[in-house]
Amino acid sequence: MPQKIGSEQSCRNNTAAAKARLYGHGITASYGEMCYHDNSLVSASLEALIQHLVPTVDYYPDRSYVFTFLLSSRLFLHPYELMTRVCHLCVEQQRSGDALLDKIRFREVAPKLVQLLTEWTETFPYDFRDERMMRCLKDMTHHVARGDEYSWRAMQQMTQRLIKRLSALGQYEEAVAALNAVAAERPASLKSKQASGQRSDVLSVCDDPFVLAQQLTHIELDRLSFIGPEEFIQTFAMKDPLENHKGFFRKRKTSNLEAYVSWFNRLSYLVATEICMPVKKKHRARIIEFFIDVAQECFNIGNFNSLMAIITGMNMSPVSRLRKTWSKVNTDKFEILEHQMDPSSNFSNYRTALRGATQRSETAHSSQEKIVIPFFSLLIKDIYFLNEGCASRLTNGHINFEKLWELAKQVSEFLVWRQVICPFDRDRRILQYLVTTPVFSEDELHLASYESEGPENNMEKDSRRSLRWVLTHVHAVQTKHVNHS
Repeated sequence: MPQKIGSEQSCRNNTAAAKARLYGHGITASYGEMCYHDNSLVSASLEALIQHLVPTVDYYPDRSYVFTFLLSSRLFLHPYELMTRVCHLCVEQQRSGDALLDKIRFREVAPKLVQLLTEWTETFPYDFRDERMMRCLKDMTHHVARGDEYSWRAMQQMTQRLIKRLSALGQYEEAVAALNAVAAERPASLKSKQASGQRSDVLSVCDDPFVLAQQLTHIELDRLSFIGPEEFIQTFAMKDPLENHKGFFRKRKTSNLEAYVSWFNRLSYLVATEICMPVKKKHRARIIEFFIDVAQECFNIGNFNSLMAIITGMNMSPVSRLRKTWSKVNTDKFEILEHQMDPSSNFSNYRTALRGATQRSETAHSSQEKIVIPFFSLLIKDIYFLNEGCASRLTNGHINFEKLWELAKQVSEFLVWRQVICPFDRDRRILQYLVTTPVFSEDELHLASYESEGPENNMEKDSRRSLRWVLTHVHAVQTKHVNHS
């Protein structure tokens, strides 16, 4: 990583690097408002970090620094404020008082400014859903056009790619909203309605566990690909003082991350619904065994998120209480999978499996071997605790850059997993079923479970009675509302 901020700082930092090589590890050195340890940036003032991002004719920031600071700077200031300051500094540094000389100097630095903005728009495109960011980009395009035609063309191409990405994001969000609306339609609550064949089940759509695991992997990778890396940081970034501004960006800072978490919950409820639906015990047992096989295939693929969602669904109390059904199931394979995802010792078994899948991905010879889909809620939790457990600022007011390196390390690993293209054939019928077929609510699941295997004690009897009353009442209100509308 370059240790410099302009030519004077460059000389001093090169000297520091030489000293570090000469005297070995353990060297801590400060230059102005930047502090290094073993030649690695560990802390600095916000001003110095912003300056360190600004390219000059003979300096361009290290790519890992660009990613790390652009990712975590939003903990301290809004992306729009950062961009305004970077662009302003880049222009101001070329001013000499001589208009012709200024033009020549800006022409020399323009390609590097374009490179920085390209990295920003490609890695954090969602920052540019803010109209102010797009205006700033447009202003810089006009500024670059006055000095260098080649850089101006590069800016035009960069903007076109950005607009294309944001358009794809808008279409994705609309599609997810439409799918969720279809899925929100309530299924038939009573077994008699299921018996009359009003709702197909998963086995009628797909009876091959490997194919279903492949389609689940499609959904996972599709949804992962739309999560912006900054969404992990924005879940705990400082509240934007312009929260009420009409910009689209501020209203939906973490919407794709939240949609992905919702998908996990949906899959869990879908599994539980499929198991609690059938009237016959033999059919329920067959569906349990089918989902155990699907979970096993997900594990083999490296799709840990679907695996955990399936296990979660099978461990929900309306499913786990079906003792007569479970007595018909060979649970050996399920117990092994549960052991793999056991939360004890901070999910140590899962973390070992994840490391193995990551190593396989790094040396992969095929697209299938590259797939790593982490148990997403745990990934968010890890990043959250890293943020909570470590101060963002030191006692001297400097920003703790060691923490920012760690955040970037975790998020950049996710970016590698996110870019894998799913190698399996799509089956639209199965995909449609997985994302739109209605699922039971928690109350409906409990009632369906009691309809499958009657209450075992007075508490369950009371529960069934109250659920029947509540759900019948809710159904009557919904029917009345539909009829009136």
